Amino acid sequence: MAAKKRTIRTIPRERTPMAEQPAAERARNFREVACGFTLAEALRESERCLLCPDEPCVRGCPVGIDIPGFIAKLGEKDIHGAFDVLSDTTLLPAICGRVCPQETQCEQVCTVGQTLEPVAIGRLERFVGDAAISESWSSVPFIEPAGFKVAIVGSGPAGMACAADMAKAGCQVTVFEAFQQPGGVLRYGIPEFRLPNEVVDAEIAKLVRLGITFRTNVLVGRLFTIEQLLTEMGFDAVFVGVGAGTPTFMDIPGEALARVVSANELLTRVNLMHARDFPSFDTPLGIGKKVAVIGAGNTAMDAMRVSLRLGAEKVMCVYRRSRDEAPARAEELHHAEDEGVQFHWLTNPIAILDDGSRGVGALRCQRMELGEPDASGRRRPVAIADSDFDLDCDTVVVAIGTDANPILGQTSGLALDDRGYLAVDADLATSIDGVFAGGDIVTGAATVIEAMGAGRRAARAMKRYLGLVDSDVPYDDGLGAAPFGLSGSGRDYVRVRAV
Repeated sequence: MAAKKRTIRTIPRERTPMAEQPAAERARNFREVACGFTLAEALRESERCLLCPDEPCVRGCPVGIDIPGFIAKLGEKDIHGAFDVLSDTTLLPAICGRVCPQETQCEQVCTVGQTLEPVAIGRLERFVGDAAISESWSSVPFIEPAGFKVAIVGSGPAGMACAADMAKAGCQVTVFEAFQQPGGVLRYGIPEFRLPNEVVDAEIAKLVRLGITFRTNVLVGRLFTIEQLLTEMGFDAVFVGVGAGTPTFMDIPGEALARVVSANELLTRVNLMHARDFPSFDTPLGIGKKVAVIGAGNTAMDAMRVSLRLGAEKVMCVYRRSRDEAPARAEELHHAEDEGVQFHWLTNPIAILDDGSRGVGALRCQRMELGEPDASGRRRPVAIADSDFDLDCDTVVVAIGTDANPILGQTSGLALDDRGYLAVDADLATSIDGVFAGGDIVTGAATVIEAMGAGRRAARAMKRYLGLVDSDVPYDDGLGAAPFGLSGSGRDYVRVRAV
């Protein structure tokens, strides 16, 4: 019997809640805040999907995951089947389900969301991803060696996505990572209470099973150049996905004082270098008791919540716009509020005051009001005359954004745009033949899933560059019909087995 068609009137109306650690408890530990769905909760939430034939959620996903397809399998209790559907487009479901901003992508265009709360797509993706990790599932296709060597510079989400697609195309893939562990921003930039390292390790293990080699503690541009990868080292193509990790400061008086740090440094020391476990790990941090964090994006929320867990007695968010303009995910903002962060909206820092010993004594600020929208579409903050005041603090964390790392631009012939990021064409090809780039080093700071989408786009272009058949792309190269539908320009082949 055919399944009954779902409508808004027949599906569960309320979005299935996810259990969390109590706020007072979690603010003092690094265990994961969100506990994930149980099977019963996941099945209930899957029933809320209308399985729309026009699939707006798929179009809203930067990597085009078959969202109705994996939810349908989940609803049938075929969790392995749901994982197989996800694996067609992403090897990182447990990561994306946790940190991607679904509320502004797939869930934003969910048909159910026009009437009720949208389907919790991210939570369902996480459930399937976690089940795959728990059961040690993997999706390793038959791979015919193609005879090409590909280098991936950077092991963040863009690099991992590109590496996976190139490995599946039969290339010998080597990923070079500057830090001592792979994962990029997933490892050093996101605290364990949002993304546990064991989840990152498990997802990276899937890439290793594809035959990908990771070389850590290798800073490309210092040990060797991009050009040397293509010449002396024998790689046929290179993808650059090093992110944008150079912190931006405000250029206000007092930024050179002790205990003024970037959010990048704070999070890297805590997440990657285990500063939270000092002195068991030799990474001192020296955070104070009253911490002011400048900014209101996701990185700022992470810095504030980490500061609480490191023992700060008072943590303040200082942001020059209002709560409505804060760029952080609603969930992260809500969690920070619940954990006791104090928010100073419409407040602009203008100087960091000396405590008399070259340390932070206070943060001088001025009150702001909102004017007309600026180029970002948000209302522009305007200073209120004679409104200066001082916030008592002993640590200032700056979390107002990042810029491109300049090393590759300084050590190679790669062309840069007027912002200092790598310049690429529509196919993400750089100015050096055979070198492609994507993710934050091209666009500036973006989301994990957007970086993954860029990595996959670059992989498609790299396969065309190498003359490899891409099974995901229909071929029409103007050379006419070819046997078995293969491109006349392709240098790849398919082995046919007669039974």
